[in-house]
Amino acid sequence: MRSRFRSDRRLTVRMTVTMFLLGLLYVAFVAALVVLLKSWVLVVVVAAGMLGAQYWFSDRIALFAMRGRVVGREEYPELHAVVDRLCALADMPKPVVAVSEMDMPNAFATGRNPDNAVVCVTTGLLRRLEPAELEGVLAHELSHVAHKDVAVITIASFLGVIAGLIVRFAFYSQLFGGGRRDQNTAVVFAAVMGVSAAVYAISFLLIRALSRYRELAADRAAALLTGRPSALASALTKVSGDIARIPSKDLRTAQAFNAFYFTPALGAEPGVARIFSTHPSLEQRLDQLGRISGELGEAATPGRAG
Repeated sequence: MRSRFRSDRRLTVRMTVTMFLLGLLYVAFVAALVVLLKSWVLVVVVAAGMLGAQYWFSDRIALFAMRGRVVGREEYPELHAVVDRLCALADMPKPVVAVSEMDMPNAFATGRNPDNAVVCVTTGLLRRLEPAELEGVLAHELSHVAHKDVAVITIASFLGVIAGLIVRFAFYSQLFGGGRRDQNTAVVFAAVMGVSAAVYAISFLLIRALSRYRELAADRAAALLTGRPSALASALTKVSGDIARIPSKDLRTAQAFNAFYFTPALGAEPGVARIFSTHPSLEQRLDQLGRISGELGEAATPGRAG
């Protein structure tokens, strides 16, 4: 069943191209490991096992990592009411609703498809946003589920994760056990580390490019579904400003999951990190919402966003 979220052909094309390129990279990566390690059974079993685990259990992994827990209607009736209303409006299955006990105002969606999805908000977000702003943020997250880009970004991130783990494993193996290995083994480990680092870098760039566009697509879809782009713009401004004031040490844990968040966990002075950000700039997002507001004639009905 198709939802009423506005379809985005450019997003679909970008997801298809990204998955195709990452698929080629994945095959080349596995082939290189098989040649270097001379054990195709070990490589294939480990790679397939990790991919399967990430695909089937991505929602649980994300909730655990971001300290989220599933909440019932009796505990958060207003939150469930907003999700119910948006799902009815979008004609899509209701996802599992979760809350993370974090002061950082944010939200994320995860899951392999619309029937197995989770939408999670932080307590910091619930405390800061007005009802219309919260609706805009949740519509943004639900659009990720409806467009299936949350599943794509989950699968796409797998290759970078496994490559990064291999780089770390190879590094620490050489660091702490180099004296016990012969020269040939050291060369193989160096080659594995080099291939893994290259794969990680390429997948990193591909995922960032897709992630930035999908955030703009989600903003656009949410604004058109709710008819209140100004409410989403207000939420973006408020959340981005509050995150910038949170101490950097409190953001470091969250930064590993920036690709899933409504807004990235960046400090007041992100510096070079902005170039590699998973999200477009706040200015880009607000400019787009301003254009949509003009197209919808929202300025003519100021009471609508309240």
